[in-house]
Amino acid sequence: MPNLDNQTILLAFVAVTGLAVLLQAIVLLAIFITLRKAIRSAREESEKLRSSLMPIIYETRDILVGTQGFLSRVTPRLETAATDLAVIMHGVRAQSEELQSSAQELLERVRKQSERLDQMFSGLLDSVDHAGEFVVETVSAPVRQISRVLRAAKAIVESLRTPPARRRPLPASANEDKSV
Repeated sequence: MPNLDNQTILLAFVAVTGLAVLLQAIVLLAIFITLRKAIRSAREESEKLRSSLMPIIYETRDILVGTQGFLSRVTPRLETAATDLAVIMHGVRAQSEELQSSAQELLERVRKQSERLDQMFSGLLDSVDHAGEFVVETVSAPVRQISRVLRAAKAIVESLRTPPARRRPLPASANEDKSV
């Protein structure tokens, strides 16, 4: 083996260290170039994104500003309309309660009047029934009596109109029974 002295070893270490530094520099240069390309690509993409998003953002901002202005103009009117609607609903509720109580009162009156009419008609019909019974009793009793008198008169007239009946001689056996 060759004789390795300190200088040779130091020279070998310096050479290896130089190669390592050179290799490190190459790696760092490659990383730098790659990062530079990535940054350029990211910058281009962000520019594309910005150029496509900025009009949308500006339009959205304009819409938001317009909407905010519209809402600021409409909000007092909406609040007024809501207040008016609440007042109207309160009035409608009060009127419906009043109407309901009036309807109940009217129905109660109608019920009372119908009960009264029912009693009146019932009384009238009872009176008519009693009057009918009275008329029947008053008229039928004399009519029956007149009818009996007329039948009796008819029987008398009939008996007077018919010639006297001839007497037939009774059979002998019948005569004997009478004499005994």
